[in-house]
Amino acid sequence: MAMIGWLVVFVALVGIEVGTMALTTIWFAGGALAAFFMALAGLSFQVQMTVFLAVSFVLLIFTRPFAVKYVNKGTVRTNVDGLVGKKARVLEEIDNGSGSGTAVLNGQEWTARAVRDDLVIHKGETVIVKEIRGVKLMVDRISEGE
Repeated sequence: MAMIGWLVVFVALVGIEVGTMALTTIWFAGGALAAFFMALAGLSFQVQMTVFLAVSFVLLIFTRPFAVKYVNKGTVRTNVDGLVGKKARVLEEIDNGSGSGTAVLNGQEWTARAVRDDLVIHKGETVIVKEIRGVKLMVDRISEGE
C-alpha cells in the first residue's frame, strides 16, 4: 500500500513542478521515487521516509544550482526589468535636491533621479539606468567600460 502512496506523491510533485517550473518540487519527486523503491523492497515506513528526506535534500542542495544555471539561462527580461542597464539621454538637468530631472529612453520620456543625492547630471548627458523605482528612472553617469 505504501508503494501506491509514494507513486501518488511522485505524480503530484511532478505535476506541481510542471505547473510552476520553479525547480523545487522536482527534487522531492526524486525522493518519492527513491522511497517507492524502498517500499518495493519491503523496508519499513521509517526507512522509506528517511530515504525520501535524504534523497530529496541531497538533490535539492547539490543539483539545483546547476539546473537553475542551465534551465533558465535563455530567459529574456521583459517590461521594466529590461530597461535596467540601458542608456538614456538627459532632457532636463537631474538634481535630486531640487526634485528635477527627465530623461528619454527608448523614445519615452521618464522622470529621472540620480542614484546619489550629491550627483547633478546636466542636460544632454548620457546616463545608465541602474534601477526603476515606481515611475522614475534611477540613473548614474556612465563610467568607463559601460
